[in-house]
Amino acid sequence: MTAHDERDLVRQIEGHLLLAAAREEGRTAAVRLSSRLGRLTDSQREDVEREFQAEYLALARLSWRRTAERAEELRAAYEARYRALRGRLLACCLLGCALLAAVVLVAVSAAA
Repeated sequence: MTAHDERDLVRQIEGHLLLAAAREEGRTAAVRLSSRLGRLTDSQREDVEREFQAEYLALARLSWRRTAERAEELRAAYEARYRALRGRLLACCLLGCALLAAVVLVAVSAAA
């Protein structure tokens, strides 16, 4: 198994764990909500809980998707900034080398 395969496996496991946790949070919140609605029959309570869980999970997925999109935007921005800074650093190093070479040439020609 390559390192890339291992990273993919870890991401998949993390995704499953995150989804399981969100489902459990949705179930807990649904039960808490339905317990406040005392006049519901058992079938109504189950329907309310099922609908609430589905909506909770849909909202969680939307939130995750937005977070992932924002992370990609930030990554692109940081990569662009990094490339610009790296280019400026390279330009400064080349300028420094050129200046050093010019000083050495002037010193050698003055000594001769």
